[in-house]
Amino acid sequence: MNAKENVFLCKQCGNFSSSELCEFCTERSEEIICVVKDPKDIIALEKVKNFSHQYHVLHGTISPLENRGPNDIRIKELLARISKGKTKEVIMATNPDVEGDATAMYISKLLKPLGIKVTRLAQGISMGSDIEFADELTLTRAIESRREI
Repeated sequence: MNAKENVFLCKQCGNFSSSELCEFCTERSEEIICVVKDPKDIIALEKVKNFSHQYHVLHGTISPLENRGPNDIRIKELLARISKGKTKEVIMATNPDVEGDATAMYISKLLKPLGIKVTRLAQGISMGSDIEFADELTLTRAIESRREI
């Protein structure tokens, strides 16, 4: 009951928070935003040393087989954040599977005309696996080797 009454979604990034804005949004620069599928992916990425960027949680991915399109996840909110003009790069950290890749490519096509650098985690993470189960070294190499898409 206590969690239901005291845990909210951050108004900016969509992560779980006990206040209006989460600690990542209040304490970190908006120059680089790391886009993830679920809040649990943030926990995995926070294990990586020297990675201190803001996040944006989509709460899902584009999946035609599950009847989930771009309007069913938090893409509009991401575009609204970027329209403020402070963001220089967006790291697509969705899972390396069909839905994650489709979502990354869709968002990339929306952001490229805005002059935003869009990168994708390198293939240090096995295809078809989930980011939350990747070890720290694999995630570190994936982030360091990210590439523009």
